[in-house]
Amino acid sequence: MNRQIICALDTPHLDEAISIVNRLKSHVGAFKIGHALTLPYGLDIIDRLKDAGASRIFLDLKFHDIPNSVALAVAEAAKRGVWMMTLHISGGPAMMTAAVEEARSAGDELRPLLVGVSVLTSLDQRVLTDHLGVSRSIEEHMVHLSKLAMEFDLDGVVCSAQEVKPIREAIGPRGVIVTPGIRLPNTDSHDQKRFGEASVAIEHGADYLVIGRALTGSPDVVKTLEQFKLSLV
Repeated sequence: MNRQIICALDTPHLDEAISIVNRLKSHVGAFKIGHALTLPYGLDIIDRLKDAGASRIFLDLKFHDIPNSVALAVAEAAKRGVWMMTLHISGGPAMMTAAVEEARSAGDELRPLLVGVSVLTSLDQRVLTDHLGVSRSIEEHMVHLSKLAMEFDLDGVVCSAQEVKPIREAIGPRGVIVTPGIRLPNTDSHDQKRFGEASVAIEHGADYLVIGRALTGSPDVVKTLEQFKLSLV
């Protein structure tokens, strides 16, 4: 098993998700779920996946709301034993503080890791500048928000392989870095604008890699991991 790998369950179908967990639970360290599974099945999906052998669940709902609403959401997720969850750093200091306080109140055994999202990997510089009105470069903006996340005690941040190095230099060794958009060379990038290779992300300081279709659709997981240059140890 490679505990740095988080497998993305990008399916709305419960049977398919359980089948993937059964097939990959001995190879990966965690499974990521988002709106596709939580909207039709609610947070009960967490228990169903745990029953199938998913020992660690990464709840990727990217909370972004007023502080009280986000605190309530964190509390409900913590009750289900979620290992890690996402929230938008741009929700601001009060929202992050409320989330952190609620996570800590769950106690050491149930306390989930909170990782902050700054710029989605589906966005590029043109969208950030022309449509969202952000004058900084993507890298500058992500570094700024990542430092803010650490200042307000989030456990880490999410970023593509392209930003891992400057963000690791900015936040130091304390913060966890989760990197989606991991691709094999010369493969379809799908809806990702910023992506990269697994070995580069790890070399630059990523702690966890989120991999979806390349694993869930692979007939030979061990071979696929070898292509990513990732071991099962």
